[in-house]
Amino acid sequence: MTERTPYFEDQELDNNNSDNPHFRDILEHHISRRSLIKKTASATVALTLASSLVACSDDDNNSSEEPIPEEPTNQRPESLTFKAVDKNLNDWVTVPEGYTATVLYALGDPLNATESAWNDNNVPSGASFELRSGDCHDGMTFFGLASGKYDANVSEQGLLVMNHEYINQTFLHNAGPQVDAEGRRPEDEVLREMNSHGVSVIHLEKDETTQAVTIKKDSDFNRRITASTEMDIAGPVRNSDLVRTAYSSNGTKTRGTHNNCGNGYTPWGTYLTTEENFIGYFVRNDGDDALRSAKEVVALNRYGLKQKASSRYGWESAISSTNEQDLFDRWNSSVIAGDATQDYRNSANTFGWIVEIDPFDRSVNPVKRTALGRFAHEDCRSSRAIEGQPLAFYMGDDSRGEYIYKFVSDATWSNSDINGGYSAGDKYMNNGTLYVAKFNDDGTGEWVELTYGKNGLDESNTIYPFGSQADVVTFARLAADAVGATKMDRPEWCAVNPMNGEVYVTLTNNSNRGNNYATDAANPRNYADEGDLAGNINGHVIRFREADDMTSATSFAWDIYLFGAEAAMDPTINLSGLTDANDLSSPDGMWFDTRGVLWLQTDDGAYTDTTNCMMLAALPGEVGDGTTATTSNGQTTIVGAQVTDDNLRRFLTGPKECEITGVTTTPDHKAIFINVQHPGERSASFDAPTSHWPASQTDRTNSTARPRSATVVITRDDGGVIAG
Repeated sequence: MTERTPYFEDQELDNNNSDNPHFRDILEHHISRRSLIKKTASATVALTLASSLVACSDDDNNSSEEPIPEEPTNQRPESLTFKAVDKNLNDWVTVPEGYTATVLYALGDPLNATESAWNDNNVPSGASFELRSGDCHDGMTFFGLASGKYDANVSEQGLLVMNHEYINQTFLHNAGPQVDAEGRRPEDEVLREMNSHGVSVIHLEKDETTQAVTIKKDSDFNRRITASTEMDIAGPVRNSDLVRTAYSSNGTKTRGTHNNCGNGYTPWGTYLTTEENFIGYFVRNDGDDALRSAKEVVALNRYGLKQKASSRYGWESAISSTNEQDLFDRWNSSVIAGDATQDYRNSANTFGWIVEIDPFDRSVNPVKRTALGRFAHEDCRSSRAIEGQPLAFYMGDDSRGEYIYKFVSDATWSNSDINGGYSAGDKYMNNGTLYVAKFNDDGTGEWVELTYGKNGLDESNTIYPFGSQADVVTFARLAADAVGATKMDRPEWCAVNPMNGEVYVTLTNNSNRGNNYATDAANPRNYADEGDLAGNINGHVIRFREADDMTSATSFAWDIYLFGAEAAMDPTINLSGLTDANDLSSPDGMWFDTRGVLWLQTDDGAYTDTTNCMMLAALPGEVGDGTTATTSNGQTTIVGAQVTDDNLRRFLTGPKECEITGVTTTPDHKAIFINVQHPGERSASFDAPTSHWPASQTDRTNSTARPRSATVVITRDDGGVIAG
């Protein structure tokens, strides 16, 4: 066998060829931006329910000799006082003085005491990864556990639920991925790869005194959800012809979840995992267009699944030794039989959804919530849960020129639904209204409804003839194109400020901004660095506040909270006034803890000659606290107040070539969890890794260990509150 060649993601990242108007082409609104800001900012801010407050070191540091006095654990700090971590290119996780980072759960680690430990020199079998950590750890949430149920206030027992987005093939197998002379992948390797995707649920225990965190290996809660786990389909697409396959002829089930990037959690105590760059897992045969209807071809192309498209990992090529050939055939989304119930032509339509998982109940299948739309979901963040108000779920579509969405439930929130499991999910996530965002140049915005029969979303639509709500949500990108939504710079994670309900969205970067996509007020920068990079190189964070602080509002006010930039850049690029203590590039992962501290993570390739990726802590203000500004390319935009070292500073840096992603804390804020994804990603081969983390976390001279993604827990050496 020979080593498999790498897959390139270009087909997934830039598929918006619609001619939607850009901001500078939209007529100025005659509403006063300042009056709208004043109205929303002065509205009474409702208290956040406790049920919605659960999330979602350098080992050489010396511990403090004296214990600190007891301090409040749910109070936002006045300012950030930890010593900012310097930018660096170390091959370990560096945290502030007085903190310690401990590797908790790495690729291949067993979930129980019966499976063997990870062995660098003898990677366990593919089947065994159903009971081992998956790869490329990503979004995660800590759920407090008491008497077998969810408890938002418990920190000493809990379930940590996390995504495994994709795989680093080079280091997942004994000697890199293989392919035989006929172009087929080995069955065991493919099983290992499929099982290394999905979600982990691990039972944690935390010592009340030392704050040390351990995995409870004998817990029945420990489990894996993989790319092969059976899933139920709920919402408007259930029973639709769009999802009928050889596996589920009535369109009620599918198998697996993969490319799980960002996450979310519900006020009733379940986990939301998001399916992001799912399309690259499928292949379509040459000539398949001729076997499809014209509208099918439009939809397949809009989502990047063109005929002759190659798959990322070649799973469709494997041959089963156990009469389960469908496990592999389902990755070929081509017409090969007389009817959709006899092949997997619709298999790609069963991915790209928000998936609800109840970590406390393994007896019921996870559920794909189709009412929330199908696209490259990066995150899904619930609004504050306020008794008597609908819930809103905010989502980004992570691709160049894609959109920001929200779903508003028909049902209004009731505290009685806490611990309601999938029944509560049915209540709040199957019925409601999907919207897409339009941003106006004057700092206002509107939510445009994506409902069949409204806003031109019907059979007469010239972009795509929508025949039902199942059509609208399955091809939400086409619906958003049709209503003229605003093209954004790769919307990634969303975060909701528990102090005021404002919504933050990371726009990580866009190399085509200013080229294929004209600049506008909400995506205002087009500049070049000293190398060969151009466009919106370093990304930014946009935020908005719903009118009257109502989740059901159809208008909002917005500004740009933060611009990524190098500290030394011109002020017309470094619009936030970043310094060496807080400059960053490509904001990605993001989450507010229950105190109102914003944790901001990077996934960068533009500043990595100077520093590894990082996580920063922030104490943001509110929409409207800044002014207007003009960028280096002459675009006028609306900016938040400039940051300072007191309200934004670097909390950690990761090892070489990693992404820092996923963040959650225990409710007492004395342990914070982050994920290190794909260290050594740019390694050219299995024999020449550029990172040796996590082994290098404790043995900094290690030059032999293969790099592995892992979860890290960070605590204060004195047992105190993180960033307290």
